[in-house]
Amino acid sequence: MDSPTRSSNNLFTDYGLDRVHRQLQDAAWIAAQLTHPDTRFLPVWQLQLLVAPEDPPRPVWLTSEVAAAFLPQATSLTVLGVAEGHTYATFDLPAMAEPPAALTALGEFQDLRRVSPLLCRFDGGILAYARAMAFWHAQHRFCGVCGSPTESREGGHMRTCTSPQCRQSHFPRTDPAIIVCTTCGDKILLGRQPTWIKGRYSTIAGFVSPGESLEDAVAREVQEETGARVAAVHYHSSQPWPFPSSLMLGFTAEAVDDTLCAGPECNDGELEDYRWFTRAEIRQGLEAGTFGLPSRISISFRLIEDWFDAGDQGHLVPLKLRYNPD
Repeated sequence: MDSPTRSSNNLFTDYGLDRVHRQLQDAAWIAAQLTHPDTRFLPVWQLQLLVAPEDPPRPVWLTSEVAAAFLPQATSLTVLGVAEGHTYATFDLPAMAEPPAALTALGEFQDLRRVSPLLCRFDGGILAYARAMAFWHAQHRFCGVCGSPTESREGGHMRTCTSPQCRQSHFPRTDPAIIVCTTCGDKILLGRQPTWIKGRYSTIAGFVSPGESLEDAVAREVQEETGARVAAVHYHSSQPWPFPSSLMLGFTAEAVDDTLCAGPECNDGELEDYRWFTRAEIRQGLEAGTFGLPSRISISFRLIEDWFDAGDQGHLVPLKLRYNPD
C-alpha cells in the first residue's frame, strides 16, 4: 500500500471536498453563496459542532435562510468548499454561556473527539476542517505584527490587519508534528502520559522544531523521550489533527538496539512510562483488560495496527473492539 492510500484511510482525510481556491478570491461569488438555497452552514460554539442525535449521528447543516438569523452576530465565517452541488460553510457563534435555543432544538453541540468515531468519512473530514478554521479565526483576531484588529477576507481563508500602516495578511497555519512507530526486531516502543487512562500506551510523537527536517525530528523526539536511537526512518502517512491545529506526519523507524533510558532523569519528562512490547504482550494485555491503545480515530492507532497485523495471525481492530472499546 502506498502512502497516499494509507493517508486516505486515516480519519479526517479524503472526504472529497473541492476547496475552490479561485472562487474564494471572487467577492461576488462568495456573496452569492451566502444566500444561495443550496449552501449549507454548520454552526460552531466553543469549538463544539452541532450534531443531530441520530444513529449514526450527522452534522446539522443549516440552509442559508435559517443561517441568516445568526450570521450577523458570528465572530467568523468560513466558506469550506463545494461538494455534490452544495457549497459548505461554517460560522462561529459569539461567546455565550449557552448556545441559542433555536439551534439546540435541532441537535446537540458536541466535541469532535467524542463524536468522530461514529461519523462517515465526509462528515468527519469536513467537521475537522470547520473546527480547525474556527480555532484559527479565534486566535488571529488581532495582528501579530502590530496588534491592531484583523478582518476576514477570501471567504474566511485570510485575515488582514486593519491598520493602514501595517495591512499584514495572515493565513491559516498548521503545526507539523511527527508520530512514529519505533520497532526493534519483533517489539514496538510505546509510552504513556500521566494524564491518560490507566494502562493506555501510544506511539512517540512531538512537534517539529524550526530548522529541522522531519527525519531529524523523529530521531530527536524518540531519543529525548525514551533514550532510544533510531535509524532507517520511513514515511507512512499523514492526518489532519484539529486539536487544535496540527498535521500529524506518521513514520516508521527501526531502533539501533533496545536500549532505553534507565530512569526519569534521562528523558524530557513528558512520559510517565515507556517500554518495548511484543505482539503477544499487547494481545494478552487487551484480553486481560490491563492494556489500552489510543483512540481508533488517531494515526497512532493506525501505525500500531499496521505493525501488529503484519506479524500476528489475528487483527488488532477485532481485539480492541472486543476487549477495550473506544
